[in-house]
Amino acid sequence: MKKSYVIYNIFVVLIALLIALLVGAVLFAVAGGNPIMAYKVMLTEPLRGVFGITEMLVRAAPLMLVGVGVAVSFRSGILNIGGEGQILMGAVSGAFVGLSLPGLPKFLLIPLIFVAAFAGGALWGGIAGWLRAYLGVNEILSTVMLNYIAIQLYTYLLRAPLIDPQELAYGTGIPQTAQLTRNAWLERLIPGMRLHTGLIYAILIAIFIYLLLWKTTLGYRMRACGAEPLAARYAGMKVERYLVLAMVMAGGLAGLAGAVELCGVHRRALESLSAGYGFSGIVVALFGGLHPLGIIPASALFGLLIVGADMMQRAVTIPAHIILAIQGLIILTVVSSALFLTHRGIREKILGYFVRQPAPKSEVS
Repeated sequence: MKKSYVIYNIFVVLIALLIALLVGAVLFAVAGGNPIMAYKVMLTEPLRGVFGITEMLVRAAPLMLVGVGVAVSFRSGILNIGGEGQILMGAVSGAFVGLSLPGLPKFLLIPLIFVAAFAGGALWGGIAGWLRAYLGVNEILSTVMLNYIAIQLYTYLLRAPLIDPQELAYGTGIPQTAQLTRNAWLERLIPGMRLHTGLIYAILIAIFIYLLLWKTTLGYRMRACGAEPLAARYAGMKVERYLVLAMVMAGGLAGLAGAVELCGVHRRALESLSAGYGFSGIVVALFGGLHPLGIIPASALFGLLIVGADMMQRAVTIPAHIILAIQGLIILTVVSSALFLTHRGIREKILGYFVRQPAPKSEVS
Protein backbone atom coordinates (compact mmCIF):
# COMPACT_ATOMS: atom_id res chain seq x y z
CA MET A 1 0.00 0.00 0.00
CA LYS A 2 2.84 2.31 0.79
CA LYS A 3 4.24 1.79 -2.70
CA SER A 4 0.88 2.67 -4.26
CA TYR A 5 0.66 5.76 -2.09
CA VAL A 6 4.07 6.92 -3.33
CA ILE A 7 3.04 6.26 -6.94
CA TYR A 8 -0.14 8.24 -6.31
CA ASN A 9 1.84 11.23 -5.00
CA ILE A 10 4.19 11.12 -7.98
CA PHE A 11 1.22 10.81 -10.35
CA VAL A 12 -0.53 13.87 -8.93
CA VAL A 13 2.62 16.00 -8.94
CA LEU A 14 3.44 15.04 -12.53
CA ILE A 15 -0.08 15.97 -13.61
CA ALA A 16 0.38 19.32 -11.85
CA LEU A 17 3.66 19.85 -13.72
CA LEU A 18 2.00 18.95 -17.03
CA ILE A 19 -0.76 21.50 -16.41
CA ALA A 20 1.81 24.18 -15.60
CA LEU A 21 3.73 23.42 -18.80
CA LEU A 22 0.53 23.55 -20.87
CA VAL A 23 -0.36 26.96 -19.46
CA GLY A 24 3.26 27.99 -20.01
CA ALA A 25 2.86 27.03 -23.68
CA VAL A 26 0.17 29.70 -23.93
CA LEU A 27 2.64 32.24 -22.53
CA PHE A 28 5.20 31.21 -25.14
CA ALA A 29 2.63 31.68 -27.87
CA VAL A 30 1.65 35.11 -26.52
CA ALA A 31 5.36 36.07 -26.47
CA GLY A 32 5.48 35.26 -30.18
CA GLY A 33 7.35 31.97 -29.99
CA ASN A 34 6.66 28.41 -31.03
CA PRO A 35 5.79 26.55 -27.78
CA ILE A 36 6.82 23.14 -29.12
CA MET A 37 10.17 24.41 -30.34
CA ALA A 38 10.68 26.40 -27.12
CA TYR A 39 10.06 23.37 -24.88
CA LYS A 40 12.15 21.15 -27.12
CA VAL A 41 15.11 23.49 -26.78
CA MET A 42 14.57 24.12 -23.08
CA LEU A 43 14.17 20.49 -22.03
CA THR A 44 16.56 18.68 -24.38
CA GLU A 45 19.30 21.06 -25.48
CA PRO A 46 21.13 21.14 -22.09
CA LEU A 47 21.31 17.35 -22.16
CA ARG A 48 23.03 17.16 -25.53
CA GLY A 49 26.52 17.82 -24.24
CA VAL A 50 28.78 17.77 -21.20
CA PHE A 51 28.64 21.56 -20.86
CA GLY A 52 24.85 21.68 -20.57
CA ILE A 53 24.70 18.79 -18.10
CA THR A 54 27.41 20.24 -15.88
CA GLU A 55 25.79 23.70 -15.90
CA MET A 56 22.48 22.07 -14.93
CA LEU A 57 24.18 20.42 -11.95
CA VAL A 58 25.95 23.67 -11.00
CA ARG A 59 22.51 25.27 -10.62
CA ALA A 60 21.15 22.20 -8.83
CA ALA A 61 23.60 22.45 -5.89
CA PRO A 62 22.35 25.76 -4.35
CA LEU A 63 18.74 24.91 -5.23
CA MET A 64 19.10 21.63 -3.35
CA LEU A 65 20.44 23.26 -0.20
CA VAL A 66 17.78 25.98 -0.16
CA GLY A 67 15.06 23.43 -0.96
CA VAL A 68 16.09 21.11 1.86
CA GLY A 69 16.07 24.08 4.24
CA VAL A 70 12.58 25.02 3.11
CA ALA A 71 11.48 21.42 3.68
CA VAL A 72 12.86 21.47 7.24
CA SER A 73 10.91 24.62 8.08
CA PHE A 74 7.70 23.50 6.36
CA ARG A 75 7.82 20.12 8.11
CA SER A 76 8.20 21.94 11.42
CA GLY A 77 5.18 24.15 10.82
CA ILE A 78 6.84 27.41 9.82
CA LEU A 79 7.13 28.89 6.33
CA ASN A 80 10.52 30.20 5.22
CA ILE A 81 10.25 32.71 2.39
CA GLY A 82 13.54 34.34 3.34
CA GLY A 83 15.97 32.09 1.50
CA GLU A 84 17.17 34.91 -0.71
CA GLY A 85 18.34 37.05 2.20
CA GLN A 86 19.79 34.06 4.02
CA ILE A 87 21.87 33.12 0.97
CA LEU A 88 23.34 36.62 0.83
CA MET A 89 24.08 36.71 4.55
CA GLY A 90 25.78 33.34 4.27
CA ALA A 91 27.82 34.41 1.26
CA VAL A 92 29.03 37.67 2.79
CA SER A 93 29.88 35.96 6.08
CA GLY A 94 31.87 33.31 4.24
CA ALA A 95 33.58 35.96 2.11
CA PHE A 96 34.58 37.90 5.21
CA VAL A 97 36.25 34.83 6.71
CA GLY A 98 37.87 33.87 3.41
CA LEU A 99 39.34 37.35 2.92
CA SER A 100 40.42 37.65 6.56
CA LEU A 101 42.30 34.34 6.66
CA PRO A 102 43.76 33.94 3.16
CA GLY A 103 46.85 32.07 4.30
CA LEU A 104 45.09 29.14 5.93
CA PRO A 105 45.45 25.77 4.21
CA LYS A 106 42.48 24.58 2.15
CA PHE A 107 41.45 21.84 4.59
CA LEU A 108 40.97 24.50 7.28
CA LEU A 109 39.85 27.53 5.30
CA ILE A 110 36.95 25.94 3.39
CA PRO A 111 35.34 24.40 6.51
CA LEU A 112 35.69 27.76 8.30
CA ILE A 113 34.02 29.55 5.38
CA PHE A 114 31.17 27.04 5.41
CA VAL A 115 30.73 27.36 9.17
CA ALA A 116 30.64 31.16 8.85
CA ALA A 117 28.16 30.95 5.98
CA PHE A 118 25.92 28.58 7.96
CA ALA A 119 26.08 30.93 10.95
CA GLY A 120 25.24 33.99 8.82
CA GLY A 121 22.19 32.32 7.25
CA ALA A 122 21.15 30.73 10.53
CA LEU A 123 21.21 34.12 12.28
CA TRP A 124 18.97 35.62 9.59
CA GLY A 125 16.56 32.69 9.69
CA GLY A 126 16.63 32.51 13.48
CA ILE A 127 15.43 36.12 13.76
CA ALA A 128 12.24 35.26 11.87
CA GLY A 129 11.85 32.05 13.87
CA TRP A 130 12.18 33.83 17.20
CA LEU A 131 9.73 36.56 16.16
CA ARG A 132 7.18 33.90 15.19
CA ALA A 133 7.70 31.63 18.20
CA TYR A 134 7.74 34.20 20.99
CA LEU A 135 6.03 37.32 19.59
CA GLY A 136 3.58 35.75 17.13
CA VAL A 137 4.90 37.76 14.16
CA ASN A 138 3.77 36.24 10.87
CA GLU A 139 6.84 34.53 9.45
CA ILE A 140 5.89 35.24 5.83
CA LEU A 141 5.92 38.99 6.47
CA SER A 142 9.05 38.89 8.60
CA THR A 143 11.07 36.75 6.17
CA VAL A 144 10.06 38.89 3.19
CA MET A 145 11.03 42.06 5.08
CA LEU A 146 14.30 40.45 6.18
CA ASN A 147 15.01 39.73 2.50
CA TYR A 148 14.88 43.42 1.70
CA ILE A 149 17.08 44.29 4.69
CA ALA A 150 19.59 41.61 3.72
CA ILE A 151 19.76 42.81 0.12
CA GLN A 152 20.43 46.39 1.20
CA LEU A 153 22.96 45.35 3.85
CA TYR A 154 24.71 43.02 1.40
CA THR A 155 24.92 45.76 -1.23
CA TYR A 156 26.28 48.24 1.31
CA LEU A 157 28.99 45.82 2.45
CA LEU A 158 30.04 45.17 -1.14
CA ARG A 159 30.10 48.88 -1.96
CA ALA A 160 31.99 50.06 1.14
CA PRO A 161 33.73 47.89 3.78
CA LEU A 162 34.32 44.78 1.64
CA ILE A 163 34.75 46.30 -1.83
CA ASP A 164 37.66 45.04 -3.89
CA PRO A 165 40.54 47.55 -3.43
CA GLN A 166 41.28 47.29 -7.15
CA GLU A 167 37.81 48.61 -7.96
CA LEU A 168 38.59 51.69 -5.91
CA ALA A 169 42.05 52.06 -7.45
CA TYR A 170 40.70 51.87 -11.00
CA GLY A 171 37.71 54.04 -10.15
CA THR A 172 35.21 51.49 -11.51
CA GLY A 173 33.45 50.97 -8.17
CA ILE A 174 31.85 47.69 -9.16
CA PRO A 175 30.25 46.31 -5.94
CA GLN A 176 32.16 43.09 -5.34
CA THR A 177 34.79 41.77 -2.97
CA ALA A 178 38.31 40.83 -3.91
CA GLN A 179 38.78 37.34 -5.26
CA LEU A 180 39.34 34.63 -2.67
CA THR A 181 42.68 32.88 -2.63
CA ARG A 182 42.91 29.45 -4.24
CA ASN A 183 42.83 27.88 -0.78
CA ALA A 184 39.14 28.85 -0.62
CA TRP A 185 38.13 27.46 -4.01
CA LEU A 186 36.08 24.28 -4.28
CA GLU A 187 37.65 21.72 -6.59
CA ARG A 188 36.28 21.37 -10.11
CA LEU A 189 35.01 17.87 -10.87
CA ILE A 190 35.63 18.09 -14.62
CA PRO A 191 38.53 20.10 -16.08
CA GLY A 192 37.33 23.07 -18.09
CA MET A 193 33.82 22.97 -16.61
CA ARG A 194 32.31 24.87 -13.66
CA LEU A 195 30.91 21.77 -11.94
CA HIS A 196 32.47 21.61 -8.48
CA THR A 197 32.47 19.51 -5.33
CA GLY A 198 29.69 21.64 -3.84
CA LEU A 199 27.21 19.34 -5.61
CA ILE A 200 28.55 16.35 -3.66
CA TYR A 201 28.31 18.28 -0.39
CA ALA A 202 24.73 19.29 -1.19
CA ILE A 203 23.68 15.68 -1.84
CA LEU A 204 25.36 14.47 1.37
CA ILE A 205 23.65 17.24 3.34
CA ALA A 206 20.26 16.33 1.85
CA ILE A 207 20.77 12.70 2.91
CA PHE A 208 21.88 13.84 6.37
CA ILE A 209 18.77 16.00 6.78
CA TYR A 210 16.60 13.05 5.74
CA LEU A 211 18.21 10.86 8.40
CA LEU A 212 17.87 13.66 10.94
CA LEU A 213 14.17 14.24 10.28
CA TRP A 214 13.06 10.63 9.88
CA LYS A 215 15.49 8.56 11.92
CA THR A 216 16.11 10.58 15.06
CA THR A 217 14.02 11.67 18.04
CA LEU A 218 14.84 15.31 17.34
CA GLY A 219 13.53 15.02 13.79
CA TYR A 220 10.37 13.27 14.94
CA ARG A 221 9.68 16.02 17.45
CA MET A 222 10.24 18.72 14.83
CA ARG A 223 7.79 17.04 12.45
CA ALA A 224 5.33 16.42 15.26
CA CYS A 225 5.37 20.11 16.18
CA GLY A 226 4.66 20.93 12.56
CA ALA A 227 1.89 18.36 12.06
CA GLU A 228 0.05 18.70 15.38
CA PRO A 229 1.40 21.59 17.47
CA LEU A 230 -1.34 21.35 20.10
CA ALA A 231 -0.80 17.63 20.59
CA ALA A 232 2.95 18.14 20.67
CA ARG A 233 2.55 20.82 23.32
CA TYR A 234 0.25 18.55 25.32
CA ALA A 235 2.93 15.85 25.12
CA GLY A 236 5.38 18.21 26.76
CA MET A 237 7.32 19.38 23.71
CA LYS A 238 8.62 22.94 23.62
CA VAL A 239 7.00 23.90 20.32
CA GLU A 240 8.51 27.40 20.29
CA ARG A 241 11.99 25.98 20.69
CA TYR A 242 11.54 23.67 17.69
CA LEU A 243 10.15 26.52 15.56
CA VAL A 244 13.28 28.56 16.20
CA LEU A 245 15.50 25.53 15.60
CA ALA A 246 13.77 24.82 12.29
CA MET A 247 14.33 28.36 11.06
CA VAL A 248 17.95 28.32 12.24
CA MET A 249 18.52 25.13 10.25
CA ALA A 250 16.66 26.45 7.20
CA GLY A 251 18.59 29.71 7.26
CA GLY A 252 21.87 27.89 7.81
CA LEU A 253 21.28 25.62 4.82
CA ALA A 254 20.46 28.63 2.66
CA GLY A 255 23.67 30.22 3.94
CA LEU A 256 25.57 27.13 2.79
CA ALA A 257 24.04 27.65 -0.66
CA GLY A 258 25.66 31.08 -0.60
CA ALA A 259 29.01 29.52 0.36
CA VAL A 260 28.74 27.00 -2.48
CA GLU A 261 28.21 29.82 -4.99
CA LEU A 262 30.98 31.85 -3.37
CA CYS A 263 33.68 29.17 -3.30
CA GLY A 264 32.55 27.02 -6.21
CA VAL A 265 31.36 29.41 -8.92
CA HIS A 266 32.15 33.11 -8.46
CA ARG A 267 35.07 32.87 -6.00
CA ARG A 268 34.13 36.31 -4.70
CA ALA A 269 30.95 37.93 -3.36
CA LEU A 270 29.15 39.99 -5.99
CA GLU A 271 25.70 41.45 -6.48
CA SER A 272 24.32 38.73 -8.78
CA LEU A 273 25.57 35.86 -6.62
CA SER A 274 22.17 34.45 -5.66
CA ALA A 275 20.44 34.49 -9.08
CA GLY A 276 17.07 34.02 -7.40
CA TYR A 277 17.89 30.66 -5.81
CA GLY A 278 16.12 31.71 -2.60
CA PHE A 279 12.77 31.87 -4.36
CA SER A 280 13.34 29.01 -6.81
CA GLY A 281 14.31 26.80 -3.86
CA ILE A 282 10.75 27.08 -2.55
CA VAL A 283 9.42 25.68 -5.83
CA VAL A 284 12.02 22.92 -5.73
CA ALA A 285 11.01 21.97 -2.19
CA LEU A 286 7.32 21.82 -3.09
CA PHE A 287 7.99 19.84 -6.25
CA GLY A 288 10.17 17.45 -4.27
CA GLY A 289 7.28 16.74 -1.92
CA LEU A 290 9.01 18.56 0.97
CA HIS A 291 11.18 15.47 1.31
CA PRO A 292 15.00 15.82 1.30
CA LEU A 293 15.46 12.81 -0.98
CA GLY A 294 12.74 14.00 -3.37
CA ILE A 295 14.39 17.42 -3.52
CA ILE A 296 17.59 15.93 -5.02
CA PRO A 297 16.03 15.05 -8.43
CA ALA A 298 13.74 18.09 -8.24
CA SER A 299 16.84 20.31 -8.01
CA ALA A 300 18.29 18.70 -11.12
CA LEU A 301 15.00 19.26 -12.98
CA PHE A 302 14.88 22.95 -12.10
CA GLY A 303 18.58 23.28 -12.90
CA LEU A 304 17.66 21.92 -16.32
CA LEU A 305 14.85 24.48 -16.66
CA ILE A 306 17.14 27.39 -15.76
CA VAL A 307 19.91 26.38 -18.16
CA GLY A 308 17.37 25.43 -20.83
CA ALA A 309 15.68 28.83 -20.50
CA ASP A 310 18.96 30.59 -21.32
CA MET A 311 19.47 28.35 -24.36
CA MET A 312 15.87 28.86 -25.39
CA GLN A 313 16.29 32.63 -25.31
CA ARG A 314 19.17 32.43 -27.77
CA ALA A 315 17.56 29.79 -30.01
CA VAL A 316 13.96 30.96 -30.35
CA THR A 317 14.22 34.58 -29.10
CA ILE A 318 11.80 34.15 -26.21
CA PRO A 319 12.75 36.04 -23.01
CA ALA A 320 14.42 33.69 -20.51
CA HIS A 321 12.57 35.44 -17.70
CA ILE A 322 9.39 33.75 -18.85
CA ILE A 323 10.72 30.74 -16.94
CA LEU A 324 9.91 32.69 -13.75
CA ALA A 325 6.27 32.79 -14.83
CA ILE A 326 6.36 29.03 -15.41
CA GLN A 327 7.86 28.54 -11.97
CA GLY A 328 4.96 30.55 -10.54
CA LEU A 329 2.53 28.33 -12.42
CA ILE A 330 4.27 25.25 -11.03
CA ILE A 331 3.85 26.64 -7.51
CA LEU A 332 0.13 27.16 -8.10
CA THR A 333 -0.46 23.73 -9.57
CA VAL A 334 1.72 21.83 -7.11
CA VAL A 335 0.17 23.60 -4.14
CA SER A 336 -3.29 22.95 -5.61
CA SER A 337 -2.40 19.30 -5.99
CA ALA A 338 -2.09 19.21 -2.18
CA LEU A 339 -5.90 19.13 -2.19
CA PHE A 340 -5.77 15.78 -3.96
CA LEU A 341 -2.97 14.54 -1.75
CA THR A 342 -4.83 15.33 1.47
CA HIS A 343 -8.51 14.85 0.52
CA ARG A 344 -9.32 11.32 1.65
CA GLY A 345 -12.22 10.72 -0.76
CA ILE A 346 -10.37 11.89 -3.87
CA ARG A 347 -7.23 10.07 -2.79
CA GLU A 348 -8.95 6.73 -2.30
CA LYS A 349 -10.78 7.03 -5.60
CA ILE A 350 -7.57 7.63 -7.56
CA LEU A 351 -5.69 5.04 -5.52
CA GLY A 352 -8.28 2.51 -6.63
CA TYR A 353 -6.68 2.60 -10.08
CA PHE A 354 -3.45 1.35 -8.56
CA VAL A 355 -4.61 -1.05 -5.85
CA ARG A 356 -7.97 -1.81 -4.30
CA GLN A 357 -7.08 -1.16 -0.69
CA PRO A 358 -8.00 1.72 1.61
CA ALA A 359 -5.55 4.60 1.81
CA PRO A 360 -3.44 4.81 4.95
CA LYS A 361 -4.67 6.93 7.81
CA SER A 362 -3.15 10.38 8.14
CA GLU A 363 -0.03 10.42 10.23
CA VAL A 364 3.11 12.40 10.68
CA SER A 365 4.88 11.96 7.36
